[in-house]
Amino acid sequence: MVKLYAISVLRRSDSATGDGTGTCILLKGSYDLQSVGFFQRGSVQEFLVFTSNMLVERTSPGVRKTVKENEYLCHVYVRNDGLAAVLVSDAEYPNRVGHTLLTKVLDDVTTQTEWKTANTETLRNYKSLDAFLMKYQNPREADALTKIQAELDETKIIMHNTIEAVLERGEKLDDLVAKSEGLSAQSKMFYKTARKTNSCCNF
Repeated sequence: MVKLYAISVLRRSDSATGDGTGTCILLKGSYDLQSVGFFQRGSVQEFLVFTSNMLVERTSPGVRKTVKENEYLCHVYVRNDGLAAVLVSDAEYPNRVGHTLLTKVLDDVTTQTEWKTANTETLRNYKSLDAFLMKYQNPREADALTKIQAELDETKIIMHNTIEAVLERGEKLDDLVAKSEGLSAQSKMFYKTARKTNSCCNF
């Protein structure tokens, strides 16, 4: 079944080290976690935020990526100006439609908000992200985006087999989860349990 789980908009700033990584701030997120058990939704949402931050930090400006983890895809786009978006879907959601949607979301955020100085609190009333997540659950709704799709044909989309491939040499996802201050103890326990049952974060 084709499904979108989350769209996140973040602001990225490059690190002074020049190593291609950067720090990021979550500006707004929209989540559809109805398929997840009620008591797991908080942990799953925290993990989606954590994953989105990690992917944007490791994606250079002007680059699009699609990262596959088990049966999920994380589509990432970081614009040259530092505005970024992450779309989490199941593996059946078409890559091109996902990246086209990311472009549309970032264009909307640019025209509707003062994103360069915004934070989660100041974007509380920005509701378009929820509407995008609901409307594009069906990829056929992307037909209205065919003009933008022509630009995507010229864009190289980098495909990674797992999130581990995005991590720098020597980094392990387990270590990042353990060190993360953005995940609660409950979310870390959820991750460890899911990892042990070989169903890493099956939301």
